[in-house]
Amino acid sequence: MRIVVLGAGAFGTALALSAAQRTDARHEVVLWARDTAQAAALRAARTNARYLPGFSFPDALTVADGPPGAAVRGAGLVIVATPVAGLRPTLEQLRDTASAPVAWLCKGFEPAQAGQMAGLLPHEVAAAVAPRLQTGALSGPSFAQEVAQGRPSALVAASVHASVRDALAAALHGPALRVYANDDIAGVEVGGAVKNVLAIAAGLCDGLQLGLNARAALLTRGLAEMSRLGLALGARTETFMGLSGLGDLVLTATGDLSRNRKVGLLLAEGRTLQQAVDSLGHVAEGVYCARTVVQRAAALGVEMPIAQAVVALLDGAIAPAEAVAQLMGRDARDEGV
Repeated sequence: MRIVVLGAGAFGTALALSAAQRTDARHEVVLWARDTAQAAALRAARTNARYLPGFSFPDALTVADGPPGAAVRGAGLVIVATPVAGLRPTLEQLRDTASAPVAWLCKGFEPAQAGQMAGLLPHEVAAAVAPRLQTGALSGPSFAQEVAQGRPSALVAASVHASVRDALAAALHGPALRVYANDDIAGVEVGGAVKNVLAIAAGLCDGLQLGLNARAALLTRGLAEMSRLGLALGARTETFMGLSGLGDLVLTATGDLSRNRKVGLLLAEGRTLQQAVDSLGHVAEGVYCARTVVQRAAALGVEMPIAQAVVALLDGAIAPAEAVAQLMGRDARDEGV
């Protein structure tokens, strides 16, 4: 299969490496970089020194640049590895050129466009700008570094189109990477978006040394918030007990490689948001989609107090200790979604 990965960041590179190393499948993998200078550097060094250092490109992996529409011609699968903000313009360029299934890796809600009350999930963006494409999402608990290392990982291929789910499995399912199929794309995408916001809260919890009890309570109630929003958007409850819900939440909220958790830790130390973001060197999607998550929830009448506290914290409206006080000061209530 010819697999084209559009975006040479950490996770796009990791998946390109994983697919190219499948000697049993003998894939032809193309890693496309938006920036011509970056593409030249990748070709020369045969490694991604900026975003995923230490991993050499196998012979089956080539580097491309130029118009993405040209790069995807003849592909059996296209994987869009841009942040959420880059998905719409990328799909606009692919809608008239791509004939293969298209899947994205981004997790979050797109910021609201002109005339919209709240932002859209990636599959809603695709329906708006490229409705004829066969599209889906690849999500789940996975740090790029561990995928590149070939450590055991599991992902979920989410789409209403069996062709997309099947193409992702054929491209990536192997000895070190399991790919599970799910047709509940709304649930998978809500899980991927909200867990980043909750990971910031978990980092704050750990940075303030509130204890393991507090972290467990936070993640459990955060999962309830995630589920409420997902159900309001038409998702199935069981999706949030799977890889893209509970699985990705546990990884991102507790793993030391999590950029979103790191933001919370740095805010707890007294860093400003700008200082925290600048220190990462990579995108922390929770910072950019937290407000959109809360806006979409509000439009649907869904209560998300943890996400709301994260937004207030990111805006500088409250201090870390005040965020905790707000959550602990809420009235007693019955447990449940």
